[in-house]
Amino acid sequence: MLIKNLAAEFGKFNIRTNAIAPGLIRTDFAKALWENPEILKASTATCPMKRIGEPDEIAGAAVFLASEAGSFVNGHTLVIDGGSIV
Repeated sequence: MLIKNLAAEFGKFNIRTNAIAPGLIRTDFAKALWENPEILKASTATCPMKRIGEPDEIAGAAVFLASEAGSFVNGHTLVIDGGSIV
């Protein structure tokens, strides 16, 4: 709700507000999760893509939102989780 409220408030100034909500991504921050075989198996079992994400997949979304291609995107949370919340 915060993103939508900020987008509504600051959109008139041509300020876009979006968020990225990543799932389990192969980063140092999440290393304890993806290095543990049991947790990794449980995480990928519930993901339609049957894998965890890679940092480049999050970076691509950030580049899109910051680029001209994303210039009319405002007030959205982009969930990048391989479909885990489906």
